[in-house]
Amino acid sequence: MTAPVDLLAPALSDAIARALGPEFAGADPVLRPSQYADVQANAALALAKRVGASPRDVATRIVAELGDLPVSIDVSGPGFLNLTFDDAWIESLLADLAADERLGVPTQEAQVVPIDYSAPNVAKEMHVGHLRTTVVGDALARVLEHLGHRVVRQNHIGDWGTPFGMLIEHLLDVGEGSEQALLLESDPNAFYQAARAQFDGDEDFATRARARVVSLQAGDEDTLRLWSELVELSRRYFNRIYATLGVTLTDGDLAGESTYNDDLAGICDELEAAGLATMSDGALCVFLDGYTGREGKPQPLIIRKSDGGYGYATTDLATIRHRVERLGADRCLYVIGVPQALHLEMVWETARLAGWLPDHVEVVHVRIGNVLGEDRKILRTRSGAPLRLMALLEEAMANARREVDRTRPELPEEVRASIAPQVGIGAVKYADLSVAHDSEYVFDLDRMLAYTGNTGPYLQYATTRIRSIFRSAGVDPRFEAPISLGAPAERALALRLLAFGSVVAEVGDDLAPHRLCTYLFELAQEFSTFYEQCPVLKADTVEQRGSRLSLSAVTLAVLVQGLDLLGIEAPERM
Repeated sequence: MTAPVDLLAPALSDAIARALGPEFAGADPVLRPSQYADVQANAALALAKRVGASPRDVATRIVAELGDLPVSIDVSGPGFLNLTFDDAWIESLLADLAADERLGVPTQEAQVVPIDYSAPNVAKEMHVGHLRTTVVGDALARVLEHLGHRVVRQNHIGDWGTPFGMLIEHLLDVGEGSEQALLLESDPNAFYQAARAQFDGDEDFATRARARVVSLQAGDEDTLRLWSELVELSRRYFNRIYATLGVTLTDGDLAGESTYNDDLAGICDELEAAGLATMSDGALCVFLDGYTGREGKPQPLIIRKSDGGYGYATTDLATIRHRVERLGADRCLYVIGVPQALHLEMVWETARLAGWLPDHVEVVHVRIGNVLGEDRKILRTRSGAPLRLMALLEEAMANARREVDRTRPELPEEVRASIAPQVGIGAVKYADLSVAHDSEYVFDLDRMLAYTGNTGPYLQYATTRIRSIFRSAGVDPRFEAPISLGAPAERALALRLLAFGSVVAEVGDDLAPHRLCTYLFELAQEFSTFYEQCPVLKADTVEQRGSRLSLSAVTLAVLVQGLDLLGIEAPERM
C-alpha cells in the first residue's frame, strides 16, 4: 500500500496544472515534513514568480482545484499548504497494509541485475576490507529480489594468475591432504606466506613456480587438477565466512577470473582490430580521451602486458561483455571499494566504444568506504596487518554471548547460545549498513553491541519486546482487530508503518541500504513511544486492546521484514 504522501503527490501536481495552466503539468508539489501538519506543500513559493502572483494567491488557487481529498488543508504564512490526513483514511490504508503479505512493498517492472560483490582471493584470508562489499552487496541483492528483479549474484573471486605457480608448488612440497595444505580452510594467509617465503628464498623453488605458471596457462591436466584443489579448499573457507555472516552467496554464484580465460585473447584482438587498442612499450593499451596520469600524460588501460599476460582490465572487459550479452543485464552493480572508481570508468568507457555496453544498460559503482580503527586509520591488527574477518566476527559473537549471559541469566543455556550469534553478527552487519556505503566509519564493537541508540541489538530487542506482549496475551502476533487511531502516538506509528513500501523501493532505486536502517530505527522509536503512552494489554476497552495488539502485530511484521532485507535475524527472545 502506497504511503499517504505518495498518494497525494500526483493529486497536488494535477491541481497545480489545473490552477496555473497546462505548462505546469507534472510540477513538483515540493512536499516536506511539517511540525504543524502531516506534510507541507511548498510549490506555491517556488512557482509564484513564474505565475506573476503572490505565493499565497497561488496556494489558494491550487487548493481550489484539489477537489475532495481525505485531508484537511490550511494555507499558512506566505503560501505554505499544511495538509493533515483524515484518521479514517489512515486506518483504511493501514488495514490494507496489514492484509498485504508484502506489507506495502511494490513489485517493480523486472530487470536483470548482476551484482558483483565480496570477491575474495583464493589462498588468502578474507579481511575486514571484505566485510562491507559482502554485507552491502548482499543487502542490495535481497532488496532488489524482493522488489521483483532477477538478481544474478557474481562472486568474482581472484582464482587465476602468476601467484598460482608458487601456490601449486608449495602444495606439492607440503603434500596434498597434509595439515599444512588444510590451512587453506582455516588460515589461508599462513599457507600463502609460507609459499611466498619459499619463492623469495629458494631459487630452485622460484624456477619451478614460474614453470608451473606456464603449465597452468597452457592447460596442463595435472596442473589444473592441483589448481582446482587450491580453489576447492579456499571455497570451503569462504563458505564458512558466508555461513557465519548469514549472506546468500552460494557456490553457484562463483564467477572467478578463470571463468573468462578463453575470452581474453579475443578481447584484445577485437579492440586492436577496431583501432581502440595500440602497442605502447611492448604492452597493448587503450588510451581514452580525458584520462591523464602524472604530468598530464595519457593514462593507459593495459589489456595485455608486455610479457603477454592479462590483467584486471582484460578480465573486467570480458566480465561486462558476458553480463550484457549472455546474462541479458539491464543494470550492472559493482559493489567495490572507492579507489577502483577510475579503473571501472575506463573499463566501462572502453566497453561502450567497443559496442559491448549499450546505452540502455546501466552500470553503477556502489562505492565502498573504508572501515577505520579508533585512530581513524584503516582498521588493522597491532602488527599492521589487515584484520582477519573471521577473528572480528568471532570476537563480536563472544562479546554478545557475555552480554546475553549477563543480562538474561534466567534463559536456558541453549537459548542464550542461539541468541549470541544472532546479536553479534547482526550488530556488525547493522553498523556497516547503517552508514552510507561510500563513507568511512569507525569500528567500535562496544557501541555496535549496545542495546540503546541506532544499533542492530536495539532493533532486535524491539522485535522481542513486541513478541513478549503477545506471549503475555497468550495469542500469536497477528493482525485481527480493526485499528482505531485515538492517541497521537498511535497515529504517528501508523504513518511510519505506511511509509515502509516507499522506503524499500527507494533503497532499490538509489542503492542505499542505510535509508532502510534509518527507517527501521525511527519505526522502533515510534513504537517505543507508543508502548509507553498507550497501554496495550491494559487498554481501557476490549476494542482499544484489540486495536493496539493489531498495531503492534503490524509493527513486528514490518521490523522483521525490514531486518530480513538487511540480512539480519530477529531473535525470538533477548
